Amino acid sequence: MARHCRARSWETRREPHRSPIHGDYAGELLYETLVKFGLAEGTYGADPTDGLRLRGAVILNAVKCLPPANKPEPGEIRTCRSYFEASLAALSRVRVLLALGQIAHVAAARSLGLPPVSTKFGHGAETVTADGRVLLSSYHCSRYNQNTGRLDRPMFESVFQRAIELSR
Repeated sequence: MARHCRARSWETRREPHRSPIHGDYAGELLYETLVKFGLAEGTYGADPTDGLRLRGAVILNAVKCLPPANKPEPGEIRTCRSYFEASLAALSRVRVLLALGQIAHVAAARSLGLPPVSTKFGHGAETVTADGRVLLSSYHCSRYNQNTGRLDRPMFESVFQRAIELSR
C-alpha cells in the first residue's frame, strides 16, 4: 500500500517547527556547511528553536515524508513533485540549484525541463540549462553516506564552494 506524502516547501526557517532535516544527523553537516559559507547565521543546535537562519539560500525538499528505511516509494515522489515544482517556479531568480541526493537531482532536473536521463547524477556533477541555470549535484549528507565514507566534510564543502563560484 502506498504511503501518502504531505508535502510543503521549506523556503525559510521562519517556521522553526517545519525545518528540513533539523535534528537529523544530516542536519549537522548541512547547517554547519551553510554557516561556514555564509549561507546561514547562528549556531546549529539540532533544535528547531536554535535561532539558525538562512541567508541567501533556500532549502526545498523534493520529498518531505519520512518513509521507512529512508527510501521513498515512487508514488510518494510523484505526490510531492507538484509541491516541489511550484516552490521552485516561485524562485525564478535562482541561478544555481544544489541537489542533495539522486532523488533531489531527478526532481530538480525535471523541474528545470531537463529529461533526467540527459543529466548525470554524481557528486559534483554539473548540468547547465538552456537559460543558463546550473544544476549541481552532491551525494546526500545522510548518516549512511557519511558513515560509509561515500561523503565526507571536504567533499560536501567542495560542492558548496562550487555553487558559490557559479552564483557570482
